[in-house]
This record gives sequence, C-alpha cells and structure tokens, in this order.
Amino acid sequence: MSRDGATLLVVDDNEDNRYTLTNRLKRQGYGDVVTASDGRQALELLRARSFDLVLLDIQMPELNGYQVLEQLKAEEGLRHIPVIMISAVDELDSVVRCIELGAADYLPKPFNPTLLHARVSACLEKKRLHDALADWARTLEQRVEDKVAEVQRLGRLKRFFSPQLAELIVAGGADDPLKTHRREVTVVFLDLRGFTTFAETAEPEEVMGVLREYHAAMGELILGHEGTLERFTGDGMMVFFNDPVPIADPAERAIRMAVAMRARVAALAATWRKRGYELGLGVGIAQGYATLGAIGFEGRWDYGAIGTVTNLAARLCGEAKEAQILVSSRVLGLVEALVEAEEVGALALKGFLRPVPAFNVIGLRPHS
Repeated sequence: MSRDGATLLVVDDNEDNRYTLTNRLKRQGYGDVVTASDGRQALELLRARSFDLVLLDIQMPELNGYQVLEQLKAEEGLRHIPVIMISAVDELDSVVRCIELGAADYLPKPFNPTLLHARVSACLEKKRLHDALADWARTLEQRVEDKVAEVQRLGRLKRFFSPQLAELIVAGGADDPLKTHRREVTVVFLDLRGFTTFAETAEPEEVMGVLREYHAAMGELILGHEGTLERFTGDGMMVFFNDPVPIADPAERAIRMAVAMRARVAALAATWRKRGYELGLGVGIAQGYATLGAIGFEGRWDYGAIGTVTNLAARLCGEAKEAQILVSSRVLGLVEALVEAEEVGALALKGFLRPVPAFNVIGLRPHS
C-alpha cells in the first residue's frame, strides 16, 4: 500500500497534539490524514468511511482510548483496522492493557518521529497483507460456492445425461437443456414383457433384484450410446437422442442401442428362466418433434419431453412382443440401409385416429 493511498485517522482531544501529529504524518508522505477530537466522533468517522490506520490517544473525556478501542474491536466491520495507541501514559500496565484490547502498537508522548514512521509503516504493511488475504479468502469462498453449485448442477444433469455430456453442459459447451425448447428427437421406449405377472407373484426382494440387474445393463448401454434417459418407472424406460446436443445420426444410434439391449436382455432372461422368471424385452422407436425441458417444481425437477412422438414410441412399445423392436415408417426410412426389418402392418394405436404402419427390426445388416 503506497503512502498516498493510505487513509489515517488521528484521534486526540488536544488540538495542538492533533496539529503536530497530523503535520508530522503529512511530511512523512501520508497525504490523507483525518482528525477527530473525541472518541464518539472517531467511532462515527470509522463507521462512515474506510480507514487504514488509527492513531488513538488514551486520555480523553467521555470515551477514553481504551473504550474506543474496545468498541472498535467489537464491531465486525472495524476490528480489522490496526490501532496505534499514543499517550503520555507510559506505565507498563497501560501498554499491556492496550495490547490485550487489540492495539497493534503503542507509542508514548512525546513521540520519536523516526519510531513513529517505522511503526506506522509496519502497521500499514500488515493492513495491506490483511486486505490481500481477505480478498483472496473472499475469492476462494466464491470459487468454492461456484464449485459446489457446479457439482450440484452436474449431479442433477447426470440423472438424465451421460457424464461426458453433463460435464459439457456445465462447462458451457452446450445450451442449458432444462430451458424449454423444441427439437426433433428419436424416442425409444422399452419395458419387460411378463413383468406385471412376475411382480404380482414374486417376492419383493426378487423383483428388486431383477430390476437392479436390468437397470444396470440398460443404463450401461444408454450411456455407451450417449442417449438421454428421460425417465424410468419400474421396468419401463424412455430414452431419446438428438437432445440436448444435436447429433447427426439419432435414429441410427437409437437402433444400435435397441439391438444391443435386446441381446443383453436375452442373456439376462436365460439366467432369469433358471430362477423361474419368464421375462423378455419389448421396444418401440419413433422420430419427430417434441418440446423438451424441465418439468416439476422447486426442489423436485425432472427432464421431460412432450409431443406426439413420445406417445407413438410408447404405443409401439406396448404393441411389441418379446424380443421385438417396433419402429415407425419414418425411423425405418432413416435406417433402412442399416437394418433388416419386416413389416408388421398398420396398428390401431390408442390416441391415433388412423392405423400406424409399424416394422419389426430383425437385426443389423452384416458389416453395418
């Protein structure tokens, strides 16, 4: 801190003493020196503006230097200001009391100018270091708060997106997906055939065990194909592609994921059959425009997609038999070179006025 930049407060009830000390400080290069004639005025000034150092007399009427020092050190906004006590009182007890009350230093009257200069410079340097440390602490605190908020937001986003995508969103590399927006997406619905009967007849622990295995396997494939998990309820899951970050081949990714899921569930089903559970996977896939964003209320937000495309994918999933992947004609048109498919026919789906053509994906073409 430069001398010219420091603001000093001289507190003394004796006008001659104030004049002498102020002039001495100004000759030493401290241009901004303010004076107070008593303790009350000093406290008012300290509360009204910023000071870097206080030179405080002890012997004053009404509020003496001890009392001013006590009040100053008791206030959160003032306690960091260094105080040099200046007084004709030079007994050891007075020095000890001032230091115990929080004074930075003590100088007897008549003061030695060289010693005054050294003590003032030392106190101002300590003040500069204190302020620098306080600024650093505030910056660190803000960074910690920002990091905590980032971690919380990242944790919330990871509920729906792959870790890499969630980190990209938090880092600003993608738009905030929780804001309402409209985009064309490929939607995948899946659930287990036979699960309702299984859940009604099996023990709750058995049901939870199957769901854990199923969720773990499907979750790994969703993340591996960078799909967005919109929701899962029991054995049902809704995943979509092309949001929050647009991709060039959402339908292809959806198909590849669904085929991999069918194979994974087939392996799980072989194990489940040994335990007496007859379960298989059904999948429905559609493509179209949807409105996406946060749905819920403060403290409980979910990421949702609303539109005919989600209803179509759900209805196709509901019609799919075990090991079937039913897709709309629009999806088939986008992946025709990738898959082998068979026509199922036009399906009368709830919520749709006309029958909807559907196709079953038998598998991926060789070398695709």
